[in-house]
Amino acid sequence: MNIHILTPEAVRERLAQGVILVDVRSPDEFARERIAQACSIPLERLARGDRTGLPPKGAVMFYCRSGNRTRLGAATLAACATGEAYILDGGLDAWKRAGLPVQADPGQPLELSRQVQIVAGGLVLAGTAAGAWLSPWFLLLPGFVGGGLVSAGLSGFCGLARVLMRMPWNRRFRDAVSAASARPPLTKEPS
Repeated sequence: MNIHILTPEAVRERLAQGVILVDVRSPDEFARERIAQACSIPLERLARGDRTGLPPKGAVMFYCRSGNRTRLGAATLAACATGEAYILDGGLDAWKRAGLPVQADPGQPLELSRQVQIVAGGLVLAGTAAGAWLSPWFLLLPGFVGGGLVSAGLSGFCGLARVLMRMPWNRRFRDAVSAASARPPLTKEPS
């Protein structure tokens, strides 16, 4: 099945015709900012063949932040759709550049991947500075962080992300994701 790439304006027209809009970003990205009509079904879940939440038939529109994830996963996305499949060209960023509305919740924490980048970068910076000015033993910290990032990249398991997810500022997001996963899957057919 082919997947068609559409401009934000064309997507808005298709939404008025009943196309189901699916945000393929991670749940934490979705919680922070999204297109109002979208439902969240992460690309990783679709790649595993889990179609829960997709309509049994009808057209589906997929988007991510910049369009890169949807373009790279186009074959997977097309295989998940039972009807016509579309991609929002340029993703959420293009939607916003076109002046179209989004739902944003600035009270949600930063995306977990950004939190990991901030903490890991801060630890590397602090360890390097302390190693240069106080004791070379502090250079073990950036080495440890670098090893952890390599291990996370190879295994898909990030211990730092797991620790950050348990932090109090992420509790509200965790609770929202749990509530969203308890909802029944989408069964409404587009009109």
